[in-house]
Parts: sequence; C-alpha cells; structure tokens
Amino acid sequence: MLSAIIVAAGSSERMGFDKLFALVSGKPVIAHTIAAFERTSCVDEIILVGRADSLGELRKIIGQPTRVKEIIAGGAERSDSVRAGLDHVNPKSDFIAVHDAARPMVTPENITRVLEVCRTSGGAAALAEPINDTLKRADADFAVRESVDRDCVYAMQTPQVFARDLLEEAYRVLAKKNISVTDEVSAVELLSRKVVLVPNHDFNFKITYPRDLPMAEFVLRQRAGNK
Repeated sequence: MLSAIIVAAGSSERMGFDKLFALVSGKPVIAHTIAAFERTSCVDEIILVGRADSLGELRKIIGQPTRVKEIIAGGAERSDSVRAGLDHVNPKSDFIAVHDAARPMVTPENITRVLEVCRTSGGAAALAEPINDTLKRADADFAVRESVDRDCVYAMQTPQVFARDLLEEAYRVLAKKNISVTDEVSAVELLSRKVVLVPNHDFNFKITYPRDLPMAEFVLRQRAGNK
C-alpha cells in the first residue's frame, strides 16, 4: 500500500501571494498536483498537509470521489509538516511518497517509476534532474571562487518514496537531534542508508516565482493537447 503526503504548508514568501491557489490552465496549482496522484493507480491514499488558514480552501478543491483521506494542518518547517502527515497515514501502508504541492507538472508515470525503484533497490528513491548548467562557487561578494564539476550532480525533485519504517525511523532521528531538513532524502541520509535517484527529463519544476506560472501553463496545455 502506498500513501502519498502532499506538502502544501509553505508561506509562498518569494511569490508574494499564495501560489498554490494561482490559476494555471483553468485550475489552481494545487488541483493539478492532487489530480496527478488521483490518476496514479498505485496510490492508495493521499494526505494533504496545508497551512492552518488554508484548510477550508483546500477542502473546496477536493472533488468526489477522491483518494484524499485527510486534510490536516502542517507546521512551521517542512519537516514538521511531513511529520504531521506521517501521523495520519493508514497503518497498513508499506510505502510513503512525499511530494511538493508546488510541483503541479508531476505525472503518474513518474510517480510509478519512483515507487518501483524504491521497491527494488532497498526502500528509498527520489526523482531528480541532471544538472546541465555550468556551476560556479562564489564568495560572499559574489566573486567566483571555483568551478564545480557537474558530473553526477542532480537537482532533487519530488516525489521521494520510502519504505514506511525507514522514513519513520529517519524522522525519529530528526526529532531526537532537533534538526530540520528541506527534503526527505536528507533525513534518510542521517541513517547512512542508500537512496537511489530516478533521473527525470520531463518538466517537473517547482513553482517559486510569478515567472514560473506561464511556463507551467504552457506545459500543461501542451500535454492536454497531445492526449
């Protein structure tokens, strides 16, 4: 059984407004994200974790029938929100996928790919994009210090999928050490466990700035037109 935790509790500070409710291709960003998981046959349930002041709006977006079993309030940090989601997953779940709500271009195919790699490679897998740009490390004054070898360097994406017991153990370690992480791979790394990356060459960027919305609109409309 696979439970998906969709993390939607961010502040959208860099956006200037709540990006999850911005309309893209006629629907809120968050609606596209939820729909991708609804269409994925291996997903048994969805736990939606939002800001306390947005739960009412999130409930209005959920259709019927739905695999969204819980809509709950998250915390101040991402790790707090994921921990809250873990407390609400079905006790029978074997695997847990964690996904950024602000990645509306995720596809059922990629969700399924990450689960399959997780199942066959030790219980931890994550979608990631190979880095193609030239990378430089700079000092505090933005002066270039050195080049960074981009070979085998990846930008982390979501979903990230884990065996349930592994992710729960990682979060117990986070709580014990009182530290926060920006993704679940970082949490599992604390256990020195292997995480396998699933290279992604499709659009799955995170909506961060207003400029990202027109690009997301273009991608989603192109996909709809090719069906």
